[in-house]
Amino acid sequence: MANLLAFSGGIDSSALFFWLMEKNIDFDIAIVNYHTRETSDEEVEYAKYLAKKYNKKIFIKDCYLKKFSEKKARDCRYTFFEEIIKKYGYSTLILGHQLNDRFEWFLMQLSKGAGLKELIAMEKWEEREFYKIYRPFYNLSRREIIEYLHKHNIKYFIDKSNFDIKYKRNLIRKEFSNKFIEMFEKGVKKSFEFLEEDKKLLINLNWKKIKDLYIFKKTNPKLDIKKVDLILKRLGVLPTKKQKDEILKTNFSCVIQGKIAIDSNNEKIYVSPYVKIPLPKEKKELFRKHKIPPKIRSYIVKEKLCHMLFTEMSTDVLKSGKR
Repeated sequence: MANLLAFSGGIDSSALFFWLMEKNIDFDIAIVNYHTRETSDEEVEYAKYLAKKYNKKIFIKDCYLKKFSEKKARDCRYTFFEEIIKKYGYSTLILGHQLNDRFEWFLMQLSKGAGLKELIAMEKWEEREFYKIYRPFYNLSRREIIEYLHKHNIKYFIDKSNFDIKYKRNLIRKEFSNKFIEMFEKGVKKSFEFLEEDKKLLINLNWKKIKDLYIFKKTNPKLDIKKVDLILKRLGVLPTKKQKDEILKTNFSCVIQGKIAIDSNNEKIYVSPYVKIPLPKEKKELFRKHKIPPKIRSYIVKEKLCHMLFTEMSTDVLKSGKR
């Protein structure tokens, strides 16, 4: 059970480094240098110093972006983290997101028009395809984290790019979220607790999972697309709004990013990795008889799930009394 800390040298990850040590949680660190700030190299040197002093493995990535954008930086960062996780067998990625980050995200989504799942997308524990995300500071405010840093005399860097309001997130942080948290921190924490409970009630994850094949009963498109969205994230794909619109437009029958197949019949929706192999006529007929939609058939054959799936489906039919 190896843990990887996403480290930057900033407020959150610097506090998290020492908090994890305090709790006797083993971890190594990974840092990305975008070479966009005066202190970038100094932050990497600080990470190296901590790694050497406290006997941690360190992974460093130089990421040069022709034109910086938050999305490109995030993609570079997470691709790097996932490469390390796969190569060295880490099970958990530890992130420094905290209450202020969650509230910033909430306001950003609110400004676009979003549902409950999108408004409170960050979770303390989050399942990904081959690892988990853990956010220990999930319910701590930036104020509380800075107090911890000062109390323990911990060095940290201030990312001055966070003050550039040409980025929407920074504008929301400066003009709205930080001021609001300062005034109503307890209320915001309590509201997020209530919203998390509501989210659990509204999005009932009653799907069946066989290897990487997910099956669930249709309810209504608005709820079904939320379930598909969660499944896609578990399978390592972050769908865009355009892709989610396509899923709805095709009535849950499409391939996303050439990686994930989504298909449906009158009663159920199926999601699996996308595989394309030729199937004999008799196999196609068997799938048709069992009402298995075309786009996920190849995955079922590749993973040798036919017997298991057909047996379970026959049992479900007998239980329901249908013929």
